[in-house]
Amino acid sequence: MRPTWFKNAGLPGAAVDGVSRRGFLKAGAVAGGGLVLGFMLPAGGRMARAAEAKPAIYAPNAFLRVAPDNTVTVIVNRLEFGQGVHTALPMVIADELDADWAQMRAELAPAGDAYKDPAFGMQITGGSGTIAHSFTQYREVGARARAMLVAAAAEQWKVNPAQCRSAKGLVYGPAGQKATYGALADAAMKQPVPETVTLKDAKQFRYIGKPMKRLDARAKSSGRQQFGIDFKPEGAKVAVVAHPPVFGAKVAKFDASKARAIRGVLAVVEIPVDRGGRGIAVIAEGYWPAKQGRDALEIEWETAGVARLDSAAQLAEFAELSKKPGAVARQADTSRLATAAKKISAVYEFPYLAHAPMEPINCTVDLKDDSCTLWVGSQFQTGDQAAAARTAGLKPEQVTLHTMMAGGGFGRRAVPTSDFVVEAVNVAKAWKASGHQGPVKMMWSREDDIRGGYYRPSHLHRAEIGLDAQGNIVAWDHVIVGQSIAAGTPFEGFMIQKGVDSTMVEGMGAPYAVPLNLTAHIAKANVPVLWWRSVGSTHTAFVMETLIDEAAHAAKADPVAYRKKLIDARHTRHHAALDLAVAKSGYGKKTLPKGHAWGVAVHESFNTVVAYVVEASVAKDGTPRLHKATAGVHCNLAVNPLSIAAQVEGAALMALGTTLPGARITLKDGVVEQQNFGDYTVARMNDMPQVEVHIVPSNEPPTGLGEPGLPPLAPAFANALFKLTGKRLRKLPFDLASA
Repeated sequence: MRPTWFKNAGLPGAAVDGVSRRGFLKAGAVAGGGLVLGFMLPAGGRMARAAEAKPAIYAPNAFLRVAPDNTVTVIVNRLEFGQGVHTALPMVIADELDADWAQMRAELAPAGDAYKDPAFGMQITGGSGTIAHSFTQYREVGARARAMLVAAAAEQWKVNPAQCRSAKGLVYGPAGQKATYGALADAAMKQPVPETVTLKDAKQFRYIGKPMKRLDARAKSSGRQQFGIDFKPEGAKVAVVAHPPVFGAKVAKFDASKARAIRGVLAVVEIPVDRGGRGIAVIAEGYWPAKQGRDALEIEWETAGVARLDSAAQLAEFAELSKKPGAVARQADTSRLATAAKKISAVYEFPYLAHAPMEPINCTVDLKDDSCTLWVGSQFQTGDQAAAARTAGLKPEQVTLHTMMAGGGFGRRAVPTSDFVVEAVNVAKAWKASGHQGPVKMMWSREDDIRGGYYRPSHLHRAEIGLDAQGNIVAWDHVIVGQSIAAGTPFEGFMIQKGVDSTMVEGMGAPYAVPLNLTAHIAKANVPVLWWRSVGSTHTAFVMETLIDEAAHAAKADPVAYRKKLIDARHTRHHAALDLAVAKSGYGKKTLPKGHAWGVAVHESFNTVVAYVVEASVAKDGTPRLHKATAGVHCNLAVNPLSIAAQVEGAALMALGTTLPGARITLKDGVVEQQNFGDYTVARMNDMPQVEVHIVPSNEPPTGLGEPGLPPLAPAFANALFKLTGKRLRKLPFDLASA
């Protein structure tokens, strides 16, 4: 059953602890009756602060619906694409609501002001921010709903609400009365919204902090879950687009006669595509005839005036740029480099990486004269809704975006340009302009997805480190070169300061007390780039943790002890995560099999610290093998330990994938050379090591977890391989032969 959606009705400036009644959204006759509740909060966070000159953005950050059948539906203001928010947010509501877990349901919210992230001021799933930003807000709405249900029961029974109690979806009265939440829902809606609520102490939690199985697990494991790529409204046609081989190229001429001759092909139209390019869309009755038609097209591409990148030439350019200082990100005295007793000089190379989610890009569009409806697995509903409106020549309020369950994304579904959504709307416009009506489902093939751009940028690091005779780091000069993911986007104004893209340098330095002088060069290239799971930490963590390990070796110190000495005492969470991983792994106590070695790394990203102690070996054929990874995780309060373990396990495998031969995107004459999983490597089941996840106990407000499990895995693996081979790995993916 679909929820009845409602618009922002809150007052600007409503405070968390004193939310006015008018600051709530309440609607009756929803799904046959019941209580719908949400509340308003002023936006905050760096994205909102970046737009201080604009009108304030106010976002409801929590909703629930109590239906007459006693089910409680939590409307999730994010995209669920494997990270577990479809379960975690209902857990938070259920605890404060005193609901029975069997009552709980979840639905994904559409695009709308009511569902914007309170910290970002826009509806987005990213930055590992769901629980970090919505934990308290969802608790408060659950507590307020519970108070209203209790008040409704007390009014019916003519008793003081203080004489009533709630438990497992029921309200109990002083004389043995009881009523279900479903029976009380309509009356509860008429109750005043409490100005303030007292949230539970952590000791009272029944669900938060407990390992809870996912609400969507059965549907997904049985194949019944509908993802965006599965959705096809009645009468919908399918479109497949021929994209230019070079980003931004245009169509010189094309012959579609063979395509039109294929049974099921209905139309062949030229459309605008991303970065000013042009493409050809084949629209058919289904995916297979559309793809066959696309493959039958004869197209001559116009690439004049479009930059045609060569990966080898780009690497050489980066290397030259790294030899001189860039824009200053962090300053420190490096004068002691010249007289240092020991020196470390290193150059690191990182390639472009595709996101390669399990579900390729897709978007279904039903375009009418005065409205547009989208069905899409969007990480960025606010931006995608606005982009669709601009493309269709409509106002944002005329565009309805239904958030579909997605099969992965890792950042690819949160694009500032809304490239694939705009493409889908352009296909729908062309279909409509050719005299047709009805929805069109735009689908990318796996090859389209791998070659379609918006990659993790390539980077090069150059480091010069000086150590004294005791192995202390006395000077560290560091230069990073790479593309900016913020340049040319709405985020440029606050993510790039004084020539430094903050995402390019994040993760450098802290928590280590080292004299780091850090500069960066932003290079330009005709390759669309984007955040990729853990963003800058994908490369900065590898550099930091392998260099710290190298410094420990130069100092003839144990790598764990060396780290603990360098980590500032204020960073207690780093110490705790590292200590936990060390203790649980048996590092320093357990005897490893012959030919095996330990590797260690610790890194903070998105306010969560993850430490790995890994066990690795090198096979007789020279292939590195990761056998086991023990993780110590400090994410403050662990809302759902099962989801945390799953996120770390998945992130560890994804990180391992970046070390495998073939895990790179390269370009030659402007054309991406990789096409599918046959020539672009991702980690597979047989690569999966044993992973143990241990969580540092805490009752502090929870931090993010979707991304932090990735950065420290690869450097821990590299550090273990050094012990086995004596080779320092300076490139991803690994290449022991040339190291």
